[in-house]
Amino acid sequence: MSATRRVVSFVDERTGAVPLVRRSLRFVFPDHWSFLLGEVALYSFVVLLGTGVFLTFFFDDSTAQTIYNGDYAPLVGHEMSSAYRSVVDISISVKAGLLIRQTHHWAANVFIAAIVLHLARILFTGAFRKPRDLTYYIGVTMLMLALLEGYIGYSLGDDLLSGMGLAIGYSVALSIPFVGANLAALIWGGPFPGDPTFWSRMYVTHILLIPATLAVLIGLHLVLVASRHHTQFRMTRRHTERTVVGTPLIPGYAPRSLGLASSVVAMLFLLGGLVQINPIWLWGPYHVSEATNGAQPDWYLGWLIGGLRLMPDWDLVIGGYTVVPNPFWGGAAFPLVVFAILFSWPWLERRLTGDHGFHNLLDRPRDSPWRTALAAALATWVVFVFLAGAMDRAQVTFGLSYEKQLWAFRVLVWVVPALVLLATLRICRELRAGDDVLFRRRTAERAARLDV
Repeated sequence: MSATRRVVSFVDERTGAVPLVRRSLRFVFPDHWSFLLGEVALYSFVVLLGTGVFLTFFFDDSTAQTIYNGDYAPLVGHEMSSAYRSVVDISISVKAGLLIRQTHHWAANVFIAAIVLHLARILFTGAFRKPRDLTYYIGVTMLMLALLEGYIGYSLGDDLLSGMGLAIGYSVALSIPFVGANLAALIWGGPFPGDPTFWSRMYVTHILLIPATLAVLIGLHLVLVASRHHTQFRMTRRHTERTVVGTPLIPGYAPRSLGLASSVVAMLFLLGGLVQINPIWLWGPYHVSEATNGAQPDWYLGWLIGGLRLMPDWDLVIGGYTVVPNPFWGGAAFPLVVFAILFSWPWLERRLTGDHGFHNLLDRPRDSPWRTALAAALATWVVFVFLAGAMDRAQVTFGLSYEKQLWAFRVLVWVVPALVLLATLRICRELRAGDDVLFRRRTAERAARLDV
């Protein structure tokens, strides 16, 4: 008996693991490229954890004021927080610090982008239907936590850009009706910029609480995916609601997945090394009396900035008291409405269509015109609000009037989604009609051949 067989026999006699391993190696995975978006998010999360551990060794979460005397000459002699100084030191003085910090930042952007694209695939193909609705809810929850994690992460630097972002967040928290003041006091520990311990709480939340929660949700998400098997498109007669078709783990899928993991890691490190992102030494340290122009937050916060900018100067006043201040509508109500729609989507479709059955086969977008049209309209709505968040950059770069852009977006943000809904509905129906014509033609040709 060979050494390998003796080892396998020894392990199996004591653990009985061989049948489980055999079944695992034969587990099949989907072939369609769109399923790889979830893996891109997973591998980006792994890079986030690895680079984040490195950064914790050098980051100081204190807001105690200090005078900078480091290696970056333009800031020498300036007063700043210890947090800001530590990030500048990571970027300028620590070996490989700038590479790791920028890779961490790029991984956060790719992680959220992959989740958004993965969610779009699920919505357009009906992968959220029973029995995978719980998996869908976990995915939407992960998106919410990832957005919060990204916001907290870029706020920790205490630079002029992140400080302005925290000030906006504080204003939005204050604007929440009835509980806003108490909520802001609970989070910040006092009036902005808050109690000194606020930074420590934010730091612990960023490096421990949210990552641990995301890791648990990702693990649960993968367990549910494995237990219910993957969905699949009806490509051939083999693809039915009762069969699972795909590539086995060994020898087919594992090498592909390892190749994708290597590519994701390599691309993130290339971005971290070659493409500058968030150069906080240019923004300078945050002081409550200062502001900046020309700097933009990460892309995934653009839709929130756009919501704040599009909302007219309207406060809900009752009996001389401001019940709902203006920042609430764009900063809190808008994202809450979007996520409420996302969470209720499976229930709404079941309610409207009466379809309570199990589904293992995916729909092509054209096969469900109303679902596709509504999802396209929702995406267009969010995208146009997102574009409105860059109106100041369009003014600086292209000389477009900010006021004219504002009024144009206030109209387009409602008109364009309605037009997209109607156009998508028409296109899907025309494509389905073309499929029916093609099917009848092929059926007739097949019958003619049989008659001959």
